[in-house]
Parts: sequence; C-alpha cells; structure tokens
Amino acid sequence: MPKVRSVFLSDIHLGTRACQAERLLDFLRLHPAENIFLIGDIIDFWAMRRGICWTPAQNTVVQKVLRRARHGERVVFIPGNHDEALRDYCGVAFGDIEVADELIHQAADGKRYLLIHGDQFDQVTRHHRWVALLGDQAYELLVRLNLWLSWLRRKLGMPGYWSLAGYAKRKVKTALNFIFDFEESAIRHARERGLDGVICGHIHWAALREIEGLRYVNCGDWVDSCTAIVEHFDGRLELVTWDAATSHPVSPTVDDVVEV
Repeated sequence: MPKVRSVFLSDIHLGTRACQAERLLDFLRLHPAENIFLIGDIIDFWAMRRGICWTPAQNTVVQKVLRRARHGERVVFIPGNHDEALRDYCGVAFGDIEVADELIHQAADGKRYLLIHGDQFDQVTRHHRWVALLGDQAYELLVRLNLWLSWLRRKLGMPGYWSLAGYAKRKVKTALNFIFDFEESAIRHARERGLDGVICGHIHWAALREIEGLRYVNCGDWVDSCTAIVEHFDGRLELVTWDAATSHPVSPTVDDVVEV
C-alpha cells in the first residue's frame, strides 16, 4: 500500500482486553507515513487500575511505533483522559516521540486543524467524573459481552460482524449529542482559534464531515470500530475502517461520513 502523509489514531486503549492490537498492527503495516498522530487514550490507565491485560500484540504496537519514530517518521502523542497522567509531560520528548497537550496541524492543502483528544468538550468528563468512570465500566462490559456474541455468531454460521457496543452507541448518540453538544463544541472551539477544523477522538464515534463550514474529524477507536484517519499527499482526508477478516479497509458504516 502506498505511503500516506499522515495517520491519525485515537482510543487504542492499550492495557485492556478489548484493545484490538492485532488489527491495528495490520493497519500500521500497510500504512507507512511521514507523520503519526496519537490523539489520546492510547494507554488506558483507568482500566489498568482494575486489572492489566497486556498482550504480545499490544507490546508489538508500542515497539512498531517506537521503531517508526527512530526511522524518521514524526510521532506526536497527545494524551487523553484515560492517559491524562502523561499530560504532566507535555512539551517533553521521550526519545523520538513528542508529547503535546494539543497541536495545530497544517495539511498538504493548507488547511489547519486542531489536534486534541476531545475530553475538553465532554461536560460529563469535565464536571461529573464519577459518571464518566461508571460509563467507562459499562462500555467495557458491553465490549466483553460482544466477544462472546461474536463467538456465538461464528458458531451459528452468521456472516458479518455485529457490535453490541456499537448498537448501544447508535441508540443513545442522538440524545447524547443533544445534551452535551460534543461535536458543536469542538467546531466552535476550532472557529474561535481561526482554524479550518478539528481532529479528535474520545467518544469512539468515527466521523469525517462538514459542520458550519468547518471540518469535524473523529478518529473513532481500536476497541470496537477499528477506524483511523489518513491524510494523503494532496491534503485529502480519508476515514479508514479496518476489517478483521481481510485485514483490508472496508466501506465506512458510520453516519455522516464524507471524504474531504
């Protein structure tokens, strides 16, 4: 697969049973890039307090990213709320990896994007931390149940992949957006900064679309949906959804996705 200019990843949640590191390794292998932007919740310190699950594949993800940084790819790590302990080290470089609270990225077409995890726009995470922690545990339970459900579907010969966690998110997405206005808050912040858009994560809901003349881009996650954003050398952004069976991209299945 040809080299891309930039890869944007968020919500990998290393250290958890739900992390789909094998699929991420396939994606990284086929997407060499000039820049890798890790936009928060890469390591899940919240879940690791309850119990660590660190697989060989997760270890290989870390090694691969470090190797690519050593070989000249720019790697920037922007901590999220699950790895917020690393925000104390913003402005510091660990080896060849930069740590930043946020970053302004200028794409090849001149568009300027704010790279930020996004918990800053989540009123629950900011003001009701206990609710966020409870929701995190509920989401982890759904993902674990989905592992058993996937096994059962395979045994019954049912084709395709169906996500219980994704189904739950679709059911509550409209209500959550109405109450907390996450996407609108992100776009408003980018507009106030005089930027062309925002690239974030946090809500595990991949998107690539225009909102009020600006670009709202969400990387999604590598727990349930396995999605990433890539920038091509002409500045075009693309949402990639990685398929477990073929280790190739598949057509996006999220709402309101456009290529820009």
